[in-house]
Amino acid sequence: MTDPNPIDDTADDYSRFEARLVARDQDATRVVTADLGETTARQLVMELIDNGVVTPVPGKRVFVHEPSGTAFDSSTQLAVFHQGWTAARNTDKEGE
Repeated sequence: MTDPNPIDDTADDYSRFEARLVARDQDATRVVTADLGETTARQLVMELIDNGVVTPVPGKRVFVHEPSGTAFDSSTQLAVFHQGWTAARNTDKEGE
């Protein structure tokens, strides 16, 4: 019998393919906040206000994130915080 040809050996192909799929799944579950623009942030904050999650304080020009009690003077900061806060809570619920 002859030794198998190393060029035709596909034994590691499945392992590499599976590793790529796992990496892609992990990337899909991560929350991306770096790409959050000002317009998107404002839309998210307006939705949060409509849903009662955020309360605007007009005299001080701040937004209060009600579930955490944290105040923000920027809609972008609030939107990024809320996305991270939501992701952390979802992760905690999945771990239970």
